[in-house]
Amino acid sequence: MFSFVKNRFYFYAIALGLFVFSLATPWIIGLNQGIDMTGGIQIEYNIAGVSSETTVDSLKHKIIPAVKATLTSDEQKIITDTLVYQISGTTHIVVEAGIDESVATKDGKTDLVRIDAAKATFSKSVKAELDKMSGATVTETQYRNVGASFGDYIKKSGYLTLVLAIIAISLYIQYAFRGSIAGMASWPFAVVTAVSLAHDVVVAFGLYVVTSYYFPEFKIDTFFITAMLTVLGYSINDTIVVMDRIRSNLEHPKTSKGSFSALIDSSIWDTMRRSLFTTFTIIIVLVAMFFFGPESIKGFTLALIFGTVVGAYSSICIASPLLVDLTGKK
Repeated sequence: MFSFVKNRFYFYAIALGLFVFSLATPWIIGLNQGIDMTGGIQIEYNIAGVSSETTVDSLKHKIIPAVKATLTSDEQKIITDTLVYQISGTTHIVVEAGIDESVATKDGKTDLVRIDAAKATFSKSVKAELDKMSGATVTETQYRNVGASFGDYIKKSGYLTLVLAIIAISLYIQYAFRGSIAGMASWPFAVVTAVSLAHDVVVAFGLYVVTSYYFPEFKIDTFFITAMLTVLGYSINDTIVVMDRIRSNLEHPKTSKGSFSALIDSSIWDTMRRSLFTTFTIIIVLVAMFFFGPESIKGFTLALIFGTVVGAYSSICIASPLLVDLTGKK
């Protein structure tokens, strides 16, 4: 039987390498952030009389590039990347444009007039081009303006929420496992939980950043932060199953004999089928959502896929073997 404990240092090396790389990705390749984080505009149109798929394709490859070409050099610097998608099941199409306020900032003061002028020119030009489409009836149903300061608030709040969630879950695990194993403190379970959850979030973040570099439609936004919080919930569920099996085996007269390392290996294999089946089931659903679900949540779904795979790895290969190094219990 393969020993996860004996080979744990190989798993630690893989996890540490991915963790460090993921932390460095924002500085290596940069972040592709959505308007929720950077500020920008989101315009929703109801378009009737023409195919929505054709309109989305035309916006992506013809209309928006043509509109950007008509902007002044200053406006082109302010209006950054764009995103176009259709709201599933409707004829509504959304156009998003990021705003770089640093272009219009000097000596700490932002020229809001220049920024508002660039936004207005872009939105009016897009609407004018859509109106030129033969047979199309275009109605602007919503215009959303997100300032950079609000984007900074969302970003800080999201990161703080992730950190607090990891701490709260770890403290609860320590409380839940208190006194459950004679002669063994519960704090190692809390430390293992915190390490594995931090690993899951950071590595999933790094994989998503790399993907967003090659596929700009996947952005770091509030959907991504929501996905990471969801990953925490799944990952701790998988980890607790293994830890609970370890506790059960320690309390059983037959399985508690022998080394702690052998008991952990046995507990991992006892729950292996359940962990893999659960992971594969979730992956099947997420892949179906990714390819057949609404385009607006593709980034959310992709983040969940990365988090689910990484969470399964950490629960099996990192969390449980780490108990041996933290407790040294025989």
